[in-house]
Amino acid sequence: MEAAWGASRTKDSFYHARYHRLAARRGKKRALIAVSHSLIKSVYFVLKYNVPYHELGADYLNSRMEKKRGKYLKTELEKMGYTVQLEAVEPLTPTSA
Repeated sequence: MEAAWGASRTKDSFYHARYHRLAARRGKKRALIAVSHSLIKSVYFVLKYNVPYHELGADYLNSRMEKKRGKYLKTELEKMGYTVQLEAVEPLTPTSA
């Protein structure tokens, strides 16, 4: 639990982002338990396969959800009879007037 608390307070980390996403919906205590479960799974994987730990980063969850949502929306449009091709678009930059 204490390791999960420390990991959730580390800025720009996967565990920080996971804690705050879950705490908003489920509460702080449940989010802390979920983070500790994620930590245990990570430690198990590192020890079992003898690989170095790789930090996923704070934006990992957001990028994964965006990809999943894009795939879902594409499938929904194809079910409606459309042909869909996804292309990345550069974000708009504000122009100064």
